[in-house]
Amino acid sequence: MSLSVPARDWCKPPMGAEKLWVGLALLWCFVMSLMMPYWHFRGKQNSRGEAYSVKPMDFFQRTEKFVAANKVGERGGIPIVEPAPGGDAYLVARMWNWYPLLKLRQGETYRLHLSSLDLQHGFSLQPLNMNFQVMPGYDHVLTLTPTSKGEFTVVCNEFCGIGHDKMFGKIFVE
Repeated sequence: MSLSVPARDWCKPPMGAEKLWVGLALLWCFVMSLMMPYWHFRGKQNSRGEAYSVKPMDFFQRTEKFVAANKVGERGGIPIVEPAPGGDAYLVARMWNWYPLLKLRQGETYRLHLSSLDLQHGFSLQPLNMNFQVMPGYDHVLTLTPTSKGEFTVVCNEFCGIGHDKMFGKIFVE
């Protein structure tokens, strides 16, 4: 098989319905480009929280202090912790679990501190569609007000190694 130069007129401008589809595609690109900043500022899915630089072990020590002061039970060897309404709650991501389990009250507001001790993890609260990246070296603070009672599962949605499929946590709302 040999290579040959294509004819000079091989590329023809769009005609008829092709023009319509190209125009619709360009219009849709323009609309979506406008929607991105609009939803960033007006949408409720973006974090309005704070973020701070922190050493992973310092964050873990704060979490252990929080657990010791607020422990109300245990499940599978992991402490269940109930922070005071309006207070701070700490949640640590580490291979391959979330620590501790949180017990919150419906309608009360909490400041949830998230950080990782080792790798990048993903905080996904199910069945809600709440997703955040959890990075080592950063304390990401979310203001959270549970609106419904139940048991919510925290899933890691960022591949973090061989035990990733078993990385679950719980938030209980009463």
